[in-house]
Amino acid sequence: MDRARWLRRGLWLVAGTMVYNAVEAVVALWAGLAASSVALVGFGLDSVIELAAAAVVLWRMAIEARGADPARVTRAENRVRRFVGVTFFVLAAYVLIQSAWIIWTENPPDESTVGIVLAIVSLVIMPLIAVGKFKVARVVGSRALRAEAKETLACSYLSACLFLGLVANAAAGWWWADPVAAILMVPWLVKEGLEGFEDEPCC
Repeated sequence: MDRARWLRRGLWLVAGTMVYNAVEAVVALWAGLAASSVALVGFGLDSVIELAAAAVVLWRMAIEARGADPARVTRAENRVRRFVGVTFFVLAAYVLIQSAWIIWTENPPDESTVGIVLAIVSLVIMPLIAVGKFKVARVVGSRALRAEAKETLACSYLSACLFLGLVANAAAGWWWADPVAAILMVPWLVKEGLEGFEDEPCC
């Protein structure tokens, strides 16, 4: 497969991510607000943030697909990678502050069957999309796409935390499992945010 076809495949993967994240964000935020679930609302905000990250990656790949010169592509790569890094920090700050507040005030969430189903669906879909993006990033040498693929992988991690927290609350009434599950997201988010500002070869 030539480079142009790989770029088109990457464009489709990123565009597909944007569509799925838009739906995921609406469902997660609606269900999270209805159940007062920090982890679920955080998951919805992650979808919004990943949607923004995917949009700038789509812009970067479209630039190369239109035949931009290497210098312009490189500048776009660096800008997009740093933007994705910032989005990780924003999400980490939100999750940490909101989770700490819920634990401090002991404000338990309601059960959320919709949230549990959403977590399972995302846990299945997101790793597959991430693998596809990693493959395209390796072939075309795009650090920006690789960074965005890591954010997609982070969505899988968040799905697992979300699922465990919501199930623990629904099955055992462990209201604190929801914010604790959300806090478990933070180390991953900070690590990936820092990597967005590191200079390193793509593959």
